[in-house]
Formats: sequence, C-alpha cells, structure tokens
Amino acid sequence: MITWMQRHKKWLIITIWISTIAFVGAGFVGWGQYSYGDKAGAVAKVGNVEITMGELQKSYSRMYAQYNQMFQGNFDEEKAKQFGLQRQALQQLTQQALILNLANEYDLEISDAELLAELKTQEFFFQDGVFNKEIYKQVLSRNNLTMKEYENDLKKSLLIEKTLKLLPIEVSQNEKNIIDTIMNIADKINYKVLSQNDITIDTSDSALQPFWEQNKNNYLTDVSYNVNVVKQETLKKSYDDAKIASYYADNKTHFKDAEGKIIPLESAKDAVVNELNAKATKDTALRTYIAFKKAKLGSDVAVSQATLSATQNPYNDEVLQKVSKASLTAPFLKPILVDNVYYIFELTKINPATTKTYEAAKVELLPDYIAQVKSTKLQELAQNSIATFNGVTTDFITNSDTSKITQLSQLEAKEFLSKLFTSTKKRSYIALNSGKIVLYNILEQKLLDNSNNDQNNPIVRLKSAMFNEGLIKTLQNKYQTEIFIEGL
Repeated sequence: MITWMQRHKKWLIITIWISTIAFVGAGFVGWGQYSYGDKAGAVAKVGNVEITMGELQKSYSRMYAQYNQMFQGNFDEEKAKQFGLQRQALQQLTQQALILNLANEYDLEISDAELLAELKTQEFFFQDGVFNKEIYKQVLSRNNLTMKEYENDLKKSLLIEKTLKLLPIEVSQNEKNIIDTIMNIADKINYKVLSQNDITIDTSDSALQPFWEQNKNNYLTDVSYNVNVVKQETLKKSYDDAKIASYYADNKTHFKDAEGKIIPLESAKDAVVNELNAKATKDTALRTYIAFKKAKLGSDVAVSQATLSATQNPYNDEVLQKVSKASLTAPFLKPILVDNVYYIFELTKINPATTKTYEAAKVELLPDYIAQVKSTKLQELAQNSIATFNGVTTDFITNSDTSKITQLSQLEAKEFLSKLFTSTKKRSYIALNSGKIVLYNILEQKLLDNSNNDQNNPIVRLKSAMFNEGLIKTLQNKYQTEIFIEGL
C-alpha cells in the first residue's frame, strides 16, 4: 500500500486539500525545528498570500490524521518521513494559496451568511440534531482553536470550492457512450488460482548456503555504538506556598480540566509541584551535562556503559537516532528524557556493520530464500500450465463483479478483474500483489444491455484530476512562490 500511495502522491494531495478543513480534532503532530530566512513570520509566500507556521502545523496534522485513517491507525512518524509528509503539507498549502490568489484577482469572497450556512451542516457541532453554539465553542476549545481561527480556515476552504465551481468540468455524449460501453463488456472465463502453498521447496543447508553466498552482503550485523551514560533521576523537592502561587500565576494555562477550563490553584497544587520538579530536574541534568562535557563530574555521579543498536536498545528510538548522528569529535549529547528520567550520553566507539556468518544469518535468510524460490517456481508452474489448465468457469462477468470470483478475496478479485479487462491475451495468467497467480481462459465475450446510472462519474473524476493538475501548473507560472523555511 505504501508503494501505491507514494506513486500516487500528487493525486492524494489534490484530493485531501479540497476537503481538509472539514476535519476537526486531529491535534498537532510535531516534526522538530527548522531555520528561517528573513521573514520569520511566514514560512512561504505565494503571490500575495502568506503561509504561516501555524497553518503549516495544522496542514501537517490534518494530513497525518488522514493517512492514519487510511492505515487504520498504523501510521507513524517513520511512515510520515517515507511519504515526505512535511513537504506534502507545505505543497498542500501552496496549492491552496494559488487558488486563493485567483479568487482574490476576481474579487470572490465568502459572506457571513455562507459561512453560517456551512457551519450549520457540520454535525460535530450538533446537539439533538441541530447546530449548537455552545457545543461549537467547546469543540474548538478542546482542539486548541479559536472561533476566529476556525472560521478563517473554513472561509478559505469555501472560497477555494467556490472558485473551482466557476470552472466546471463538462462531459460529452460521446464520452458517456464510451464509458457505458466499457462498463458493459462482459467475459465468461475459466480460471484457476495458484498460490505459493502449491509449491514445495528444499530448505536444507545444502540448498540455503549457495543462496547465502550469493546474497550474504544483504545480511549484516547492526551498526552499534558504545556509550558512557549518566542518569539524572527525577528530583522531588519541597516548595513554599509563595513559590507555588507565583509559578501558577505565570503558567496557569498549563493547568486545565477535561473541558479546557483553567483549574483553580487549590486543585492544581500537585500538578504545579510536579512541573516545578520537572523543571528543576531538567536544570540539574543540563548542569550535569556541562560538567560531564568538561570532565568535571563529581565523585558521587555514577557513569555506566552501554552498547546501542537497532536490535539492542534499552532506551528509545530518539536516543539511538541522536547517538547515531553524534561523532567521536563531538561525542556528548544533551539530556534526553526517557520514561520521565533524563540520560546524558557520551559516544565512545562506533562499531561498523559486518557480514553475518551463515549460522547467524540463517533465521533472517530462510524467509527470503523461501519467498524468492517459491515465487520463481510459481511463475514456472504458471507458464507450464497455461495451455492445459482447467479451473472454475464463471457466468458472464464485468470488471465490477468481484463477488463472482469466489476463489479470491474481494481485494484480489478487484485487482484481477482490473488487469483482465485491460489484457489483450485470450489465454494467459495474471500475477497479483498478494503473490498469487491467476490462470485464465476467456471462453466468450459479449456486450450487456445494462444501463449505467453512474456513467458520468468515472469520466468526471478523471477529467477533474487532469484539470486540477493543469490549473495548478498554470497558476504556478502566474504567481511567484517563495519558501522561507529550510529543510523542505
């Protein structure tokens, strides 16, 4: 799925940004620090429209939530990096800004009446089936948004929609006829599904070792890092009422209840003390870091040793990432918080990756060997079976009749039919992404008389995507884009 989505990123961006403002509740997802140019108040400027850091954070957060939903909750920062989500978030905003420039040029705007009408359709602000202003305020407060911020974003979204509606996509009768014909082509086929379960292979050492010899450079030990470690335990200090009250007065927005309301001092005392202790602990850890760096640690400070690698890491991924970026000429790392405890690291040695022995690589090697050999033998079986196989015969089916391909899952059947109806071969085989191969023989073919009530949509979607891409390219030439943020 990742490969498919990476390949189709440009279409996903266009799809996501048209409806993105309708989503409330994503929260913010951070990605570290970047350097700015002269215009620190904006991360980019497109024509006369500026893009702020706050907008970039929200764009990233909403896009992260969209992908997380697509991945059914299994999307993380590592996948976000693979997809270049930071760059996509900025690209999304620059595309929006291009449309907004066009809207401004034609004096288009969204009235308060249009804004209110849209708000009254958004069900997450409903109570008993109708828009409720108090619910509206509470939802925005819980999501760290003001009414002004949300309504400004919503106005931009509506303005983009209004602008695009002035550029309608038309479908000709010939195009309707073409799609109707395509959707009504039906084949009667005989098919047989081959899977790797049909293949048996030799997994003895005599078969595995030649495979390891050919591929041993793919089986390496992890790069590992020897480090000295200083641990800073959480401090638990006592504070007088004046200190607690003073800290609370300066930082009261830190202490809120589930509804986003500031908690009174009496109820917040324990939380205030915890924050004061966390601050004191961090300050002590920073002083210890400086002393460690200057070789002036006190005799009572314990220094331990550890070895870190991708498979041996008693801390967390952040520690390994930072240690791997350190060098022997700059070996000290500032305190890193791991499970509420600060650790300070000194890199002492880098152990490069080496080729694993056959025995050490065997566990990792075996599934790769099985997958490769079974895939090769499955292809050979398919090639040798095309002319003689006999499988299941279907009724006349179209490219939407996935439920009639009973030997495959719905997803596999959809992929098979999509490839079948674009194939020029009467008798052949189709390899699926799941690793299965489907042998097929087209027995008969005919044109059905079914009317296609949804025949406009495939053409409209295709033409809209092509039009949007062409429009963006035209506007990029019309309005200058300046990026003030480094690293994107």
